[in-house]
Amino acid sequence: MVNYNTAELVAVMSARALKDGQVVFAGAGMPLLAAIAAQKMHAPTLTILFEGGSVSPRIEIGKMPASTNEARATYGSVMTPSITDMLLFCQRGFVDVGFLGGAQIDKFGNLNTSYIGDLENPDVRLPGSGGANDIASCTDFIVSTHHEKRRFVEKVDFITSPGSLYGGQSRREAGLRGNGCSQVITHLGILEVDVRRGELILAAVHPGVDPREAVENTGWNLIVSENLRETEPPTKEELKLFRSLDPEMNYLKTKD
Repeated sequence: MVNYNTAELVAVMSARALKDGQVVFAGAGMPLLAAIAAQKMHAPTLTILFEGGSVSPRIEIGKMPASTNEARATYGSVMTPSITDMLLFCQRGFVDVGFLGGAQIDKFGNLNTSYIGDLENPDVRLPGSGGANDIASCTDFIVSTHHEKRRFVEKVDFITSPGSLYGGQSRREAGLRGNGCSQVITHLGILEVDVRRGELILAAVHPGVDPREAVENTGWNLIVSENLRETEPPTKEELKLFRSLDPEMNYLKTKD
């Protein structure tokens, strides 16, 4: 049996969500790691964009960038445009999928990375949008996060990055591109959007996970798909690659 922690599980499942030939705009943290791994595993023609100004970098094993804005994130890039130009690629429809994280997410896939609590006197101040709002407003995007009730809330304290907004056709009526949040990958399973309702439902669980655990760790009445599936566990080859990319476990620290 292959042993892995919850962060490694999320990382592997996140990389699998990316397909060969796509253009992905990857945010910092887990999205950065997963995009690089996907390119090396099964998607050699995956084109990665990083906000700092990298188009199609080819990151070397052992030279993992600490963020999307440092020099190592541009290694092998075919272009190094300005941040403004990078975000214009999203707005002009050149990006297939965005890849983000967030402190809070609600049932419509809206993300909060601004603050927790009251606007005037917040409990926690978060880093804000960066390019996340642009990515979320212009693409179908994926989210990677730990599955906790404090993160999966009925309503985010602030919509930093829009998913389906208020459900139904509200995203389209607001003039935003795409369908918003298409998948949320957690250590318990995978949530996918029901396009008709614009609401996230539990579409898959990971090996050994009871779907009731995902429901109990969600702050809204999470619907379980009638066609609920079980994911394939990480392989030795996948884990070996991730551990070689992140030997100091900066990204792969367990939440357990």
